[in-house]
Amino acid sequence: MHQVRPPAVAGAFYPGRSQALSHDVLAMLAAAKPDAASSAATPPKALIVPHAGYIYSGSTAAQAYAQLAAVRQTIRRVVLLGPVHRVPVRGLALPGADYFATPLGQIEIDQDAVAAIRPLPQVVVSPAAHAQEHSLEVQLPFLQLALDDFKLLPLAVGDASPAEVAQVLDAVWGGDETLIVISSDLSHFLPYATAQAVDGETVQGMLQLQPALNHQQACGATPVNGLLLAARQHQLQPHLLGRCNSGDTAGDKNRVVGYAALAFTQGESHAQ
Repeated sequence: MHQVRPPAVAGAFYPGRSQALSHDVLAMLAAAKPDAASSAATPPKALIVPHAGYIYSGSTAAQAYAQLAAVRQTIRRVVLLGPVHRVPVRGLALPGADYFATPLGQIEIDQDAVAAIRPLPQVVVSPAAHAQEHSLEVQLPFLQLALDDFKLLPLAVGDASPAEVAQVLDAVWGGDETLIVISSDLSHFLPYATAQAVDGETVQGMLQLQPALNHQQACGATPVNGLLLAARQHQLQPHLLGRCNSGDTAGDKNRVVGYAALAFTQGESHAQ
């Protein structure tokens, strides 16, 4: 019997019916068509995307996924990391499943990638960590509609060092066929103007590839720091695609959550 991880937040974070879901996601992708100024010249190797409900952060996430149009047939593996919100984990947790399901269908787990990282001591198996976790799930409908045929390596990240995360990414880095997606929101529940200032500094740290974010700056700080470290080692160039907060989209301005979309491309290194 195949083990399928069913959707946990369909109908809450995003539409629960396939027709409404594909309509909404395709509309967000179409509205986010990259303009020449913000889009990277080369397709991204990695993305940082937010993971709130689609009415809050879907338009920002779409700015990242719209970058994939030219490589929708090239990418065959997506390595997806997001923070645990409900079940504490030491290390990076595999789901122990064969498929992840959404209202748009099932995505096969990449068992070759699982086998490549399973021997690492920081990699564990925790179906519980994945069962109710939204940070990974909300990315799946975007991936299903932005890409053609791909397999998934989903990792729910708990207590881990940037080096431990980067080591896992290295093991499945691959070539043009592999995309890395890191799911993270920015600051939580600050007043609008404060959040804008704090998130601006956080994004600057990301653009400078400084793997020193804390969880007040970004709930996905652990996987983000791991990507920033790996991006340095692989000489990736970061690009800011979009930034806003819930006060700009669907929430009040007294307590907002920040969102940003970034792409990391293989570029010329400016380091001496």
